[in-house]
Amino acid sequence: MNTADLKQEITSLIEGANDMASLEEVRVTALGKKGKITGMMKNLGQMDPEQRKTAGQELNILKTEIASLIESQAKMLKKQALDERLATEKLDMTLTPRPEMQGKVHPISQTMEELVTIFGEMGFSLQEGPDIEDDYHNFSALNFPVGHPAREMHDTFYLPDDPSETGEAAKKVLRTHTSSVQIRSMANAKPPVKMICMGRTYRSDYDITHTPMFHQCEGLMIDKETHMGHLKGCLMDFVRRFFEIDDLPTQFRPSFFPFTEPSAEMDIGCSRKDGGLKIGAGDSWLEVLGCGMVHPNVIKNFGLDPDEYQGFAFGMGIERLAMLKYGIPDLRTFFEGDTRWLDHYGFDAMARPNRAY
Repeated sequence: MNTADLKQEITSLIEGANDMASLEEVRVTALGKKGKITGMMKNLGQMDPEQRKTAGQELNILKTEIASLIESQAKMLKKQALDERLATEKLDMTLTPRPEMQGKVHPISQTMEELVTIFGEMGFSLQEGPDIEDDYHNFSALNFPVGHPAREMHDTFYLPDDPSETGEAAKKVLRTHTSSVQIRSMANAKPPVKMICMGRTYRSDYDITHTPMFHQCEGLMIDKETHMGHLKGCLMDFVRRFFEIDDLPTQFRPSFFPFTEPSAEMDIGCSRKDGGLKIGAGDSWLEVLGCGMVHPNVIKNFGLDPDEYQGFAFGMGIERLAMLKYGIPDLRTFFEGDTRWLDHYGFDAMARPNRAY
């Protein structure tokens, strides 16, 4: 039994294998059930104990070495094949796409563009902030007292405390509203301030009108003279522009929010005849957003004197606005990723929101 000659023979076959099929043939020839090394190992039983021990050790070493050489050659061949594919398989991204593969703008993206356009023409700037917030910016700075229902686990997604922080800064949550962006933006702002903020928000809820993740748009106006009449005029102009109804009826009802005082909910006119819903002059009302004058405690958290500064704030769900304007019946379908749904409700990439000028 000459293992050195056998090793040299099989090594030459491995090195000569130029594809995975050839290498597999070598593996079977050497290590398969009827392979040369396997056959030699079957003959060990015919040797005396001392010879069997020596020969067995040599064959085990040879088997390990050959398996290692095959594995190395396989890695080299796979890399070579990948390099060849990368060099030959190219996709020219400048080619015109096939008509049936034309993409669509999601209704949420379209609605956000419309909001930015409308409020931008009113002089509001767009601000952004982090999705992961601390307890102070998400709750305390917005006048949510300890024990408020909105802080409960059934409504808020809490994350593990940050060990590098202390106090309220260590307690992390997925933001439950975009109002936290207002607190962060006001830290470096000087009145007068007009801003809107948009983005994802998170709450533990899921049904036909609620999802664990949704989008909000909130606005803030701070100066020394703004009053409730300015808030009403701003929002009346907004809903009439957004729903494209010049004489859209509106009303404001008293409500409660921790961060505004007084607080109100805004309704728009609608008709519910024959089980349908039509926005405009009618015999019914539909709530679309919440608003109010910024609470003095929140003004203080902005670092301002509430005896000198005041302002208004408002907030609305972007999915709700899209559902009302474009007739989408189920909130959950926004996030299911169904391309058929997007083909039906989506927008052409060139369908930009109309401007007033």
